[in-house]
Amino acid sequence: MTPEPVRPSAPSGLRWSAATSAFQIEGSRPTGETGRSIWDDFLERPGAIVDGSTADPACDSYRHPEADVDLAAGLGLDRYRFSIPWARVQPDGRGQGDGGALDHYSRLVDRLLDAGVTPFPTLFHWEMPSEIEADGGWLARDTAERFADYTEIVAGRLGDRVAHWYTLNEPAMTTLQGYAVGALAPGKQLLFGALPTAHHQLLAHARAAAVLRSRGATAVGLVNNHTWVLPLHDSAEDQQAAAIYDLIHNRVFSEPLLAGAYPDLEALGLPSMPVHDGDLAAIGGSIDFYGINFYNPTTVTAAAADSPIPFDIVPTPGVPVTGFGPEWPIMPEALRDLLVDLHTRHPHLPPVIIGENGASFPEPERATRVEDADRIAYLSGHIAAVGEAIDAGVPIEEYTVWSLLDNWEWADGYTQRFGLVHVDFETGQRTPKASYDWYRELITSSRTATTATTPTTVTEGTR
Repeated sequence: MTPEPVRPSAPSGLRWSAATSAFQIEGSRPTGETGRSIWDDFLERPGAIVDGSTADPACDSYRHPEADVDLAAGLGLDRYRFSIPWARVQPDGRGQGDGGALDHYSRLVDRLLDAGVTPFPTLFHWEMPSEIEADGGWLARDTAERFADYTEIVAGRLGDRVAHWYTLNEPAMTTLQGYAVGALAPGKQLLFGALPTAHHQLLAHARAAAVLRSRGATAVGLVNNHTWVLPLHDSAEDQQAAAIYDLIHNRVFSEPLLAGAYPDLEALGLPSMPVHDGDLAAIGGSIDFYGINFYNPTTVTAAAADSPIPFDIVPTPGVPVTGFGPEWPIMPEALRDLLVDLHTRHPHLPPVIIGENGASFPEPERATRVEDADRIAYLSGHIAAVGEAIDAGVPIEEYTVWSLLDNWEWADGYTQRFGLVHVDFETGQRTPKASYDWYRELITSSRTATTATTPTTVTEGTR
């Protein structure tokens, strides 16, 4: 048997979480539900999903949410991050919303609270109603106002019990993969013409944050996918390529929130953002925490002179990889360096939440106990990196594993497994992996250490 990696020293006082998203786990729809999202449309494109699958049944969590709540509680989580799908709650992106869907998420919130786990919903995890995309989607400024209307519907139903909210998940991936290169829904290929979608998403976040606070929310933020960008060669050309990629993947999204302004896009030959008076003031004052999803670094080199973009993404040399192969290299120190650099550039950084971190590895399809030492090693290394960043002064308050469950992995269908819990997608059977037990023991030991240091501390979610 492969020995279990050495457990990192858990940072004192850190909250622990695990995450899922609705479209990836929920599966079957109730009879009569009419809403369609851009992902319902995208998966019908020939060849769009590598294994030709759909997101039904996935984990069938819409019909069996109690199984997921039991697993979250069994870990001893402080918080459980889940998403509420816009298209399920407000099928055409207008109107009062679907009362049955709201009933479902209300019951889920109650189940979590009864289990001693704080609910931490995400309002947009890529599931835009198809009718809103038909009206322009994130290319249209009006979508920010429609997102605020949707937020009002959800907060009006759940705001009496939910105080912590993510507004948007990974706006960078929506912009870059959804609108720039077409790898994800809605599948557009606009290259740098996709950049206005970044501003409209940030504006939507600001509008939603105002709504949530009016409904009593105490912690509102968004979570972006960040990557540590490395030049392949120590040359001026590769350094410039890395700077451009860092700007469009990271800084276009972080700077307006943390510094109240966009970086100078035009200086790098990129189009400026469609900013109106008052936009940056609203965005800059909109977060109580900054969420970071992190999976891997990105290595870039200068592209050929005739390329429509000035960089090429290439394998990161000398490091192991996940089940995605060279596309997802494993480098825990890249997370530490990213966090420390962010804090250096923004000394007044608000509390940071690691909103997702995890890895996929090849595993059996049928129900079985998985001894996933590779995932434990990945998580161990990255939690240790978080601890090093905290020691360097970065104000990190929470760490979240992606994912609680194996799920339907977007354009990769059922070919990638990220879960702490194995899911047999044919039978629905859930089987905790070795990493589930490891994470539970880490949470328990970290609480014991925290209690010994600060006896009066009450950990959120353990009431």
